[in-house]
Amino acid sequence: MAIRMKFAKWRAVGGFCAGRLSDYSELLSVELAATKQKLVSEVIAMVALAVGVLFTLSFLCFAIIATAWQTPYFLVVVWAIAGVWLAISIAAYVVMRTRDPSEPFKNLRLEIERDTQAVKEALK
Repeated sequence: MAIRMKFAKWRAVGGFCAGRLSDYSELLSVELAATKQKLVSEVIAMVALAVGVLFTLSFLCFAIIATAWQTPYFLVVVWAIAGVWLAISIAAYVVMRTRDPSEPFKNLRLEIERDTQAVKEALK
């Protein structure tokens, strides 16, 4: 009798998992498309911003160096600009290390965790 009950539980769990498998595949495809679109747009925006900022700052640095060309402060200006770029690089590194990582496929993971919990409760 106990074996028959366990078999019935496992059969119900198997049916539940099989039914949810199609839901997982649909959710995976939706999240994959959303993640791809978000990633592509963010990468394009970041590259455009980085290129624009770097060109602007580099020409600004050239202008500052050219202004100080025939002055006694020329070497001080050049080293100050190098120091500022070093500080910017260190600050960018620190900011990138302290950012929260994005969570692709978060909804899929949450659904699988909920279903796993439901299966565990059903088998108790």
